[in-house]
Amino acid sequence: MVPSQDEAAPAAAAGRPLPLEGVTIVDLSQIYNGPYATFLCAMAGATVIKIEPPGGESLRRRGVVGGAALPFAMLNGCKQSLQLDLKSEEGKTILRELATKADVLVENFAPGVMERLSIGCDALQRLNPRLIYAQSSGYGSSGPYRDYPAMDLTVQAMAGVMSITGFPDRPPVKAGPALCDFFAGTHLYGAIVTALYERERTGVGRRVEVAMLDAVYASLSSSLGLHFGTGGNMPPRTGNRHGGLAEAPYNVYPTRDGYIAVICVGDVHWRSLLAAMGRDDLAGDPRFATLKDRVAHVDEIDRVVSAWTSGFDKEALFGLLQRHRVPCAPVRELDEVVNDVHLHERGFLQHQDHPELGPIVVQHSPLRFVGSEMRPLEPSRPLGADADAILEERLGRDPAASDALRKAKVI
Repeated sequence: MVPSQDEAAPAAAAGRPLPLEGVTIVDLSQIYNGPYATFLCAMAGATVIKIEPPGGESLRRRGVVGGAALPFAMLNGCKQSLQLDLKSEEGKTILRELATKADVLVENFAPGVMERLSIGCDALQRLNPRLIYAQSSGYGSSGPYRDYPAMDLTVQAMAGVMSITGFPDRPPVKAGPALCDFFAGTHLYGAIVTALYERERTGVGRRVEVAMLDAVYASLSSSLGLHFGTGGNMPPRTGNRHGGLAEAPYNVYPTRDGYIAVICVGDVHWRSLLAAMGRDDLAGDPRFATLKDRVAHVDEIDRVVSAWTSGFDKEALFGLLQRHRVPCAPVRELDEVVNDVHLHERGFLQHQDHPELGPIVVQHSPLRFVGSEMRPLEPSRPLGADADAILEERLGRDPAASDALRKAKVI
């Protein structure tokens, strides 16, 4: 059973509609960036019509590789599916009709693609001045990098993420998750709902844009602080230590059966850690008297803490440190996260019997709208499964017209 989002809210507040109910979104986006933004919109109550090219978008086509079909299912639940050939005049006509009746259109093609097809922002907003045209790309629609091909890996490299990830004596590495894609998708969702709010006051839509390179920059703040503090020198990669080398202890420490992450922010946490370790003798050690002293002697701190953590199993150590209110967490494997009791009890992770993939675990939106029930998670749809419903119910086309479009491979 999916829990309510408002268990602590007054009973009178229950049953409110989700905030984006009644909003229609035409989704041309692909891979992670745009689809995550429109997934958040769908889970907030919007009707999302996902339009894919013949054969499906790139993420769907990755499904031929083992396990690669799961990300598509994760990001495209609760969306309708229409396969549409936008290189055909009939396909463009259908898109224009959909945009005329929609509130938002989302795309993350390379800049200029939609304009070359004569279905860019200006053309569509002439048909529907209330339309919010939301686009995302690697580097944005202006500037010298505009036309550079962009994927999460290349933007991580360009943004400096890779230069600060890894250990100082080894080559740079990428961050494990697709940070740039999902940072951009989250910001794109924010831009969409901000524009919807503005339109409520003005009645006029606008174009909004998010560049992946822009979206990730603020996350470099710790390393940028170190860069600034050293007079512009290139800071070393810090491994699992604090990116700005401004906290100690701050690291991943070994246990008998894995690793545990521990951070002490200030003196209170440091004293709590010493109490848990039974090392009150170190409380008066001048090497560790202040945060600045501890950072200066970080190697010695890591040796002391590592020697102590090595004598515990990670879960037992986690419990001990929690009792002492020391910020920490066991380093968990993906299987532990997928089956996490907390995430499942909150309804964020849910088991789903997917018609194409079988039993899988999918996520809900991180956004909670207190007073409204969580939208039930519906499986991602087979390619083009909703063509008839979209064309006949939304656009008023008769079934014979849909059949003709299908024979012409427009849909």
